[in-house]
Amino acid sequence: MTGKLQVQNDKLTVRKEIPLFSLRLTDEEISRVVEVLQSGKLREGPVCRAFEEKFASLVGANFAISVSSGTAALHVAYAAALSPGDEVLVPSFTFIATASMVSMVGAKPVFCDVDPNTFTLDPDDAAKRITPRTKAIAPVHLFGNPCNIEKIINLAQKYNLKIIWDAAQAHGAKYQKQDIGSFDDLVCYSFYPSKNMTTGEGGMITTNDQSLYQKCKLLRSHGQSGKYYHTLLGFNYRLTDFMAALGIEQLKNLLENVRRRRENARYLSEQFSDISIFQLPKEQPEGESSYNLYSILLNLNKMNVSRDKFLELLKEERITAQVHYPRPLHKQPVFEKDAADISLPISEDLSQRIFSLPVHPLLTQEDLEFIVKGMKKVVKQALN
Repeated sequence: MTGKLQVQNDKLTVRKEIPLFSLRLTDEEISRVVEVLQSGKLREGPVCRAFEEKFASLVGANFAISVSSGTAALHVAYAAALSPGDEVLVPSFTFIATASMVSMVGAKPVFCDVDPNTFTLDPDDAAKRITPRTKAIAPVHLFGNPCNIEKIINLAQKYNLKIIWDAAQAHGAKYQKQDIGSFDDLVCYSFYPSKNMTTGEGGMITTNDQSLYQKCKLLRSHGQSGKYYHTLLGFNYRLTDFMAALGIEQLKNLLENVRRRRENARYLSEQFSDISIFQLPKEQPEGESSYNLYSILLNLNKMNVSRDKFLELLKEERITAQVHYPRPLHKQPVFEKDAADISLPISEDLSQRIFSLPVHPLLTQEDLEFIVKGMKKVVKQALN
């Protein structure tokens, strides 16, 4: 048996590994889902509409459209805003769906570098890549950390670009005290189980534009404006009522869970502030991260072990850590044609040095202290 031995009531016990993510459904959440299942009305219906209304109200948007995944949200949003041949400015350091769904609507992702402190899209680098074919920009609030919204909006207004915000990891994040879901033009969320709230799978699009709202609704469901009456080509990306039932209950605890995530992140940053080989997470001065992930950069030049070995040592201390993302998008084989001869040094550097620690709201103070103790032990090993 492996693990860290602890003495409890004169007995030796094994300390369980602290997971990167943890999900514990409440009795109320389970009961609400069971209620919908027992009704026999499982497809998209009134519960989905109620979920959309509550989500839009919470983030301060005029409209919300529920869909079957975060990837579906991006696909629908791009299809609503773009035409084949358009170019879209996309950060290279992010999950693949931010860019792949651009390609899926016949447009071209143009990869941009990111800010070395916040890991979010660098508006200055993006500005250098604008051409007459550039029609949109797709900033990502990476790991829950809001990007420089003000500069991106100014850039979009200057060049008449649509903005499709990827907020898959950023439920509850704010910029200048304003929820990131309230900004124009389209904001896309994921409800995958590792996110700040979940419906199992699922996603949401928010917008303040009624015409975009109507188009997204059509695209979500086969372009159908009436029964068996189709006005454009669309998809089957509907959410279900029993998933929406879970979403409504999860939404009730979202802001409290984000508060806990921020408290946990603050504690970790205080405890790690004197570790020379760490670059700790940084927010925009106007931003409030929702800390879907707590991501650290290692200074490999000061260490005697690799990042992979560092993570192995953490695992020996029963602390789960993961790498997001080990290969930037412009280096992915699938984008070879779109990214030939592109050099994005910040994205390439981050991918080699980053790792993420648990910061989820179910962490106890004992868990946090355990993480800090184990981390400091591993740091000593890495520096010897």
